[in-house]
Amino acid sequence: MLQLAELLALSHIHVTFLNTEHIHHRLLRFADLPSRFASHPTLHFETFSDGLPADDPRRGDNLVEHIKQVNLHAKPQLRQICLEPSGKPRFSCIIGDGIFGRLTNELGEELGIPVVYFRTCSACCFWAYFSAPRLFDCNELPIQGEEDLDRIITKIPGMENLIRCRDLPSFFRRTHNGQVYLESVLLETQQSLRAQALILNTFEDLEGAVLSQMRLHFPKLYTLGPLHAHLKSRKASKTAPSKEPPPNSIITNNSLWEVDRSCMEWLDAQPPKSVIYVSFGSITRVSRDDLLEIWHGLVNSKKRFLWVIRPDMVIEKEGNDLPDDLTEGTKERGCMVGWAPQKEVLEHVAVGGFMTHSGWNSTLESAVAGVPMICWPCFADQQINSRYVSEVWKIGLDMKDVCDRKVVEKMVNDLMADRREEFEKSTETVAAVAKASVSEGGSSYSEFDRFVQFLKSLSSGK
Repeated sequence: MLQLAELLALSHIHVTFLNTEHIHHRLLRFADLPSRFASHPTLHFETFSDGLPADDPRRGDNLVEHIKQVNLHAKPQLRQICLEPSGKPRFSCIIGDGIFGRLTNELGEELGIPVVYFRTCSACCFWAYFSAPRLFDCNELPIQGEEDLDRIITKIPGMENLIRCRDLPSFFRRTHNGQVYLESVLLETQQSLRAQALILNTFEDLEGAVLSQMRLHFPKLYTLGPLHAHLKSRKASKTAPSKEPPPNSIITNNSLWEVDRSCMEWLDAQPPKSVIYVSFGSITRVSRDDLLEIWHGLVNSKKRFLWVIRPDMVIEKEGNDLPDDLTEGTKERGCMVGWAPQKEVLEHVAVGGFMTHSGWNSTLESAVAGVPMICWPCFADQQINSRYVSEVWKIGLDMKDVCDRKVVEKMVNDLMADRREEFEKSTETVAAVAKASVSEGGSSYSEFDRFVQFLKSLSSGK
């Protein structure tokens, strides 16, 4: 959302970024918001309460409940923000995170403001959600249990016979306590049909088969991704050659955690493509048992590794002392930090692979950098992203629903050594088309120009 806001500001669109107080304060602490204030006079930030106590940890494993709280408390605050003292709307358009579809629609209709949705997941994930009613009608859903997970789904247009039940987004499954959150996700997805337009952070050459199906239902569909590369490209094009900044200064920091840059010095001392980078994102939480299995697999692979372990990542607060082999193996070949500058890490010459939770931002960042992935998806869109990484784009391996040290060891060695040449070819191809899409004349570059004209038509009343 921040990358889209900054892209619009580069095009001299007036943007007010509405965010929860909690997240905004973390961005002020750890991201480079002050540089945005200085660089973009048409970009402003305002906040509202998410309805949770200040001391609530807001952990990723309780994400659905957090969304419910925002839906309960946000509308009166947003309504007030969106109105002038005279009672007239301040804005000509609301671009809402599509997971808050009903809230955004109600707000836009009450105020008479057009609504555009931005779904920040992959197109294949959105399309799976959108196609779910069809799957229920033809009895391909619901999933009947663990024994049903390898059954092939045949009735999603554009991805026939590709997706197994286990590859559907996690909300299609029951949680460990027996809950199913699918209904609320599907209701929010259907709200997208009421919007004036739909934005996706993807590009034609990556998800064309799915996008062609989506356009039958969403005629105003704008594919603007990969947004981080798109923003970098537009910034670079506006920089005079004589004043060109160092490449990393164009990379936008949207971190919600304090970055430990010591890992960059460590990477500088490693041979080319010798390091596997391990990160499971900003909200994923893991058990101590799973952490130790992955750790053993990394150490046993004998490969160098850089691992991000957030302060709140491990579910158990305390545990036993570490085995000596993990301690020694990490001293010899590993580096661990609380948070890393991920886009810089992935572009570093020493990095040859990425073990990831398969969140969409991480997937795109790895694809653009030409770094193959080992996918260990946890929830939401990550299950289907990992299937596409391994079976469609051929730029990685899928370790879904498995956490075993021997599997980790084998996949690390496959990615970094045994099948390295194979993955290098496929990742180079995907990286090239991704960068072409956001260069002048590329599909996403042209789509963004069309979207800006669409926004201007809304503000002019056409």
